[in-house]
Amino acid sequence: MKARRSSVVSACLLLALGAIAQTTKEEMFETIEKTAGVYYAYPVEEAVEYTQAPDGYEPFYISHFGRHGSRYLILETDYTNPIREMERAEKAGALSELGKDALSRLRAIYDEAEGRAEDLSPLGARQHRGIAERMTAAFPEVFGDGKKISARSSIILRCAMSMAAFCDRLKELNPTLKITYESSKKYMPYLTGRSAEANAFTGANGVWRNSYNTFRDAHTNPDRFVSALFADSAYVKQYVDPKALMWQFYWVASDVQNMETEATLYDLFTKQELFDLWQCFNYQFYCTNANHADSNGAVKDSYKPLLRNIIESADEAIAKGDIAATLRFAHDSNITPLAALMGIENYGVAVKSPETLYTHWTDFKVSPMAANLQIVFYKKQAKTDGDILVKFLLNEQEVHVPVETDSFPYYKWDDVRAYYGQLAGM
Repeated sequence: MKARRSSVVSACLLLALGAIAQTTKEEMFETIEKTAGVYYAYPVEEAVEYTQAPDGYEPFYISHFGRHGSRYLILETDYTNPIREMERAEKAGALSELGKDALSRLRAIYDEAEGRAEDLSPLGARQHRGIAERMTAAFPEVFGDGKKISARSSIILRCAMSMAAFCDRLKELNPTLKITYESSKKYMPYLTGRSAEANAFTGANGVWRNSYNTFRDAHTNPDRFVSALFADSAYVKQYVDPKALMWQFYWVASDVQNMETEATLYDLFTKQELFDLWQCFNYQFYCTNANHADSNGAVKDSYKPLLRNIIESADEAIAKGDIAATLRFAHDSNITPLAALMGIENYGVAVKSPETLYTHWTDFKVSPMAANLQIVFYKKQAKTDGDILVKFLLNEQEVHVPVETDSFPYYKWDDVRAYYGQLAGM
């Protein structure tokens, strides 16, 4: 089979995630928002070209897994703690002019975030509407009149709201689609489940914790940051935990890109400071959600039930012929180990050292806000014989999986099913 390059749709948007390219410090410095890690807002930039399917093949089914869209920080105290610290210093006359300005910006950010901790933001809803629209534009044959769609989400509200935004857009584009919406504890075991072995590894006594703590301590250097915000060094010495305050500002600074506010805190940091903090976050997220070399695969293997669901749902769609898509909505802590388990690109790489991790594995490339995996199924339309083909899109980019093919990005479904079925213990 020969595959040709063809523009799927001129309005389709390319995600600037660079799934294959090695991450460099220069890349991070150029787009400093990437130092937010998994708080990086889903980036869309310019027209993309997808590889045209072999002659005679058309898409007929999509299996999808998506992370919720952009959200506010998880806890109200993520906003109020740094505000409280800065207000106390303000009352003591200990803030510099920059510190006073930073406090003003924190208050403006909290004006929007107050009462919305862990909620989907308006941007998060727009992201899912956009992904749904681009999916429909790229694969219109899938979404024929009267086709059925199963949509299931984690019981966490931001996931259900992401599902609603996504499916609402599908219905706007084709009101005849028959979509079932479910957000139920029934599906949590395969959407978000973790094994006891995984929880032991990622927990407080995980073997990676000592190296993480040492690395974090060495890469958290707040002296310049704090001295810029405070005019009274004696006050800082007596009342301020500089490292804790720097991290508090980092979290708010990272998440502002997911909000409606035009405020920013990035100018309070140097690019090197942000890069260093992100390296700590990247390592911690990798250890708890991917395939650390000492984990014995425990975290990624927890998602074998999800992989089985993907295979079983595909079997049903192929057999029945009236199912357009299976949609699933959960979290970064689910799509990340799924990508590791499936061996998508380099996301299953086993690394131990925090110093070099970012050159091998990067959090924002596998799971920005609204991250998504789409497995697109194709069959020949002119006759009943012929292999079913699939291609894999991670964040709307064609990606490799560890199955042989002579026509990337297209793989024979029988080969893919055999490989993943064995991996999932089917």
